[in-house]
Amino acid sequence: MVKKYDIIPVPKPRMTKRDKWLSPPRPAVSRYWSFKDRVRELGISVPESGSHLTFFLPMPKSWTKKKKALMDGCPHQQTPDKDNLEKALLDAIYDQDCHVWDSRVTKRWSSEPGIDVTIYQF
Repeated sequence: MVKKYDIIPVPKPRMTKRDKWLSPPRPAVSRYWSFKDRVRELGISVPESGSHLTFFLPMPKSWTKKKKALMDGCPHQQTPDKDNLEKALLDAIYDQDCHVWDSRVTKRWSSEPGIDVTIYQF
């Protein structure tokens, strides 16, 4: 079963105690908090095992139409790292995500950013 969510993936930023009281917040922290709110609004869920998370990341606006067409769906091999994307999603869903023990993560370029959650039935 595949669930598709229309949301731009955001990596988990390295946060400090200062980020709790700094006003205005750093842009990366502000984007992450907005991402968390949107994840909860969409009701995204990830099971503790048997899932495949696919992050579809937006292509840079500076790319030509030809390059965008060529790269659409190709593997995303730059920052952000897949573990930071997964960490941001799981931290947005769960207060404690230690019970999630099995999931696969893929990241791809896309003209339509989003997150797909594929759940495998064993």
